[in-house]
Amino acid sequence: MPDTFAKLLCEHARVRPDRPAMRHKDLGIWHTWTWREMAEAIRAYAAGLRNLGLERGATVAVIGENRPAMYWTILAAQWLGAIPVPVYADAVADEMAYVLDHAEVGFAVVQDQEQVDKILTIQEQVPKLRVVLYDEPRGLRDYDHSRLHAVADIIEKGRKLLASDAQFAAAIDAERDRGSADDISIILYTSGTTGRSKGVLLSAGRSIAAARDTVTFDKLTDRDEVLAYLPLAWVGDHYLNYAQSLVSGFCVACPESRETVETNLQEIGPSFYFAPPRVFEALLTRVTIRMEDAGALKRRMFNYFIGFARRWGEKILDGEKVPFTARLGYGLGNLLVYAPLKNVLGFSRIRVAYTAGEAIGPDLFSFYRSLGINLKQLYGQTEAFLYVTAHPDGHIRVGTVGPATPNVEIRINEDGEVLYRSPGQFIGYYKDDERTAETVTEDGYVRTGDAGFFDEDGHLTIIDRAKDVGRLRSGAMFAPKYIENKLKFFPNIKEAVAFGQDSDFVTCMLNIDLTAVGNWAERNNIPYASYQELAQRPEVYAICAGHVEEVNRSLATEPRMAAAQIRRFLILHKELDADDGEMTRTQKVRRGFIAERYKPLVDALYNGAEAADISTEVTFEDGRKGVISARVKIADAATVETGTLEAAA
Repeated sequence: MPDTFAKLLCEHARVRPDRPAMRHKDLGIWHTWTWREMAEAIRAYAAGLRNLGLERGATVAVIGENRPAMYWTILAAQWLGAIPVPVYADAVADEMAYVLDHAEVGFAVVQDQEQVDKILTIQEQVPKLRVVLYDEPRGLRDYDHSRLHAVADIIEKGRKLLASDAQFAAAIDAERDRGSADDISIILYTSGTTGRSKGVLLSAGRSIAAARDTVTFDKLTDRDEVLAYLPLAWVGDHYLNYAQSLVSGFCVACPESRETVETNLQEIGPSFYFAPPRVFEALLTRVTIRMEDAGALKRRMFNYFIGFARRWGEKILDGEKVPFTARLGYGLGNLLVYAPLKNVLGFSRIRVAYTAGEAIGPDLFSFYRSLGINLKQLYGQTEAFLYVTAHPDGHIRVGTVGPATPNVEIRINEDGEVLYRSPGQFIGYYKDDERTAETVTEDGYVRTGDAGFFDEDGHLTIIDRAKDVGRLRSGAMFAPKYIENKLKFFPNIKEAVAFGQDSDFVTCMLNIDLTAVGNWAERNNIPYASYQELAQRPEVYAICAGHVEEVNRSLATEPRMAAAQIRRFLILHKELDADDGEMTRTQKVRRGFIAERYKPLVDALYNGAEAADISTEVTFEDGRKGVISARVKIADAATVETGTLEAAA
């Protein structure tokens, strides 16, 4: 049985040579490579890289969007026993320099001129970097090519070397055969929520074992297809698209660009799909906006059948017994509403869909499932090579992330922290034995840093980061992420940051969703010229006040969280941005950094002020710096007495 990804590639080329392995849309045309064609190209790529001096154990940075050349770089490096190190394409220069220097990168393969320029600006900070390859040649003709090479040229050079030198060709194949399950197959850097990113060492054998378990779990085959749009440097892409594809043989389709993902999704119609909750929220917001602009008859039909689906759809999806009339009505709804809607979203062929990363609102989750989409939740970590838990088909519990996935063991310690052992478990942190020892227990369990509990059915619920679960001054529990997730269930709220540790009460900062709130403003003839102006409108504050009150009503029904209702809130004058250090590249808020950066606003939330002035440095897309100044309003929120709710009940 193949024990490295390069060997799996060659096995697919032997067993299913003419099945599609990868697609890419370029200049409006979909190009397809079969497993045989892809294996031949990657063998030639490996030969070209060896000719440039890439050796076993060396590290290779991979920087770009989801394109065949980027995935082929990972495979070609692994073929030679080198170690790929994917880096977020939108990382600012300092972030990129840290990763490349820390990983001691000697080779870098990038997508285009933008990434080449970024590499050139940090070359003094990365002394071991000596070779740079690029995929897209546009704009690079006049650059110094003494150590700059086109990927296509290196592949072509490799083909010629393989054809002309039998001894060299044998040596390239020997390198592939020399690979073993114990090889470090990749270094994935964590998102760095609380500090510097850590390089997670994953081995070939463990990664393949983990992928085999979930391919079996979700019955994935070489007839499935995915759209690869997740960041290459994120464990989700490397697992869900790369590893599972190489284990099962399914086809990976690369979009034309980040901006065309939704269109390409409709064109490909994937059968396996993953998206974080924010993507599902954005898609539903788009549908809602379109229906608000539709005619009265179409709107009534949509609302009627969506209501019907909410009542019966999930029961039908899970195979429960329902009346014949319900199935008949659902079938009519599918003909008139559900099937056309799924087609517009690109979800017509989906057999299995997952969401993870943040909590998803129960209504949003149920909406997609009611349409017949087998949407489930999973919980994972880079250190686990993703899966720790997942919902099995037909056994969905809203608000949970499912039971342990096959061959994963989970326990919860006395402090409520979730620990696990898994087939894909990491080898350790690169050049950080001390942190590895802190994370892995003596009996081999990995500390997740997350607090959670199991329900009576064995499904896991994640509350918050264990270190972030704190107390108000009164001693009441304060779980900021739990509160933030409840706020983000509303489509008008894009981000939320809650404060309250060792304080008398809870407060929060909000980011509105510009698409949802902007559309509402336009329909209600409310003028605005920018995010900043719209965010400070009194009408927008009134909408958010209603959402905060609803969250407080929900918290009031939970004995452990009733005292953590939100007393005051504000809407930030700018969107939280990874380029400004406020979020990680995987879009998680860096709460400590935000508290320090916006200290005048945090102070105002607690001292009773009605507004506060703030000036914030921002980073524009081209790297330039600027300052945004604003006077931010602060509002009181309506809280709910638990006794009032009990009386109403």
